[in-house]
Amino acid sequence: MSIKDQVIAIIAEQAMLGTSDIKMDHTLEDVGIDSLGLVESIFAIEETFDITVPFNANDPQAGGFDISSVAAIIKAVEHLKAEQAG
Repeated sequence: MSIKDQVIAIIAEQAMLGTSDIKMDHTLEDVGIDSLGLVESIFAIEETFDITVPFNANDPQAGGFDISSVAAIIKAVEHLKAEQAG
């Protein structure tokens, strides 16, 4: 399963939607994920990909991890995995 597919699956699970309901340009708010769901999504991403997401729950925009859309989250995870690989 690709990073894209795994991230979409995590978001879909948190939003209680099917993966086909998640579009790349959706924001987490678009799919009904609130602040608690956001934190749970970040934890799930960290666990799934064995990465540490630079994220500030009090100010998500200041964390250095772009959560502006599903596509941005996927890109950020891919970037962290690439950094981890060296």
